[in-house]
Amino acid sequence: MTKRKLPMKPDVPRPAPGKQYPGVRGKIVDWAEHVFEEGMLYVRVRFTDKTEMCWVLQTAHLILEADLGDWKSGNFKQLTVFVQNESDFG
Repeated sequence: MTKRKLPMKPDVPRPAPGKQYPGVRGKIVDWAEHVFEEGMLYVRVRFTDKTEMCWVLQTAHLILEADLGDWKSGNFKQLTVFVQNESDFG
């Protein structure tokens, strides 16, 4: 009996790794939830060993650019840039 060679699968690109959380690998999830409180989103993952991973998320507004433009000629001409990349996170 001869062994058949299986067709080679092309390498599937994996997404770039994001933030890693040491101490979480191998834990078994008991439950997960999300809740909105006081303008923030809490995402909780509780493990069977009674530990918990929690993310607190909040949105922010960012002004990419505020400028003054001249349209007299029919074409936009930027006169002044007042703000660039200003966040509401003070």
